[in-house]
Amino acid sequence: MIPIPTSSQANRILVLGIGNILWADEGFGVRAVEEFHRRYAVSDNVTILDGGTQGLYLVNYLEDADRLIVFDAIDYGLEPGQLKLVRDDEVPRFTGAKKMSLHQTGFQEVISAADLLGRCPRHLVLIGCQPLDLEDWGGPLTKPVRDQIAPALELGCEILVEWGVEVMPRTAPLAESERLLANDIDHQHYEMRGRPA
Repeated sequence: MIPIPTSSQANRILVLGIGNILWADEGFGVRAVEEFHRRYAVSDNVTILDGGTQGLYLVNYLEDADRLIVFDAIDYGLEPGQLKLVRDDEVPRFTGAKKMSLHQTGFQEVISAADLLGRCPRHLVLIGCQPLDLEDWGGPLTKPVRDQIAPALELGCEILVEWGVEVMPRTAPLAESERLLANDIDHQHYEMRGRPA
């Protein structure tokens, strides 16, 4: 988990990807935020974070944000690969709500904890993708889910622009030291090296 630093500006925005890249489509959120960082440069009031499966450890990051965009694999009961965007009060905040996230400590628990502390971001956007396969340990994203990364990023960019952020396509490839994921678990290296034994 390597956060890209943010400034102390008033409109602090967190763009967060959560999920487990070891379980096929469960990695959608991580791969989406990784690709966002690879493609786009944003102002320094925006923090880009691979939250992985950190669960409640993410509360500190939420406390520091005024606005939050989350990419995640979500079981909406839709066709595999379908995207759904929910905002603000539509985002379940309490653990009594139907569990939408697929993680052991779900997105709702993180939001709930920040909410109970009185430090939840004022604006929430959840960009979820319906998974096809969560049982393929070490497997890549399935095609229907992989194909939704670019459309999910477009939605994220639209929200950021709505919030007054200038989103600029990168003109040069990221240096290895600037990648969001290191140690060859970035999308390209992980999927090119084959499946874990």
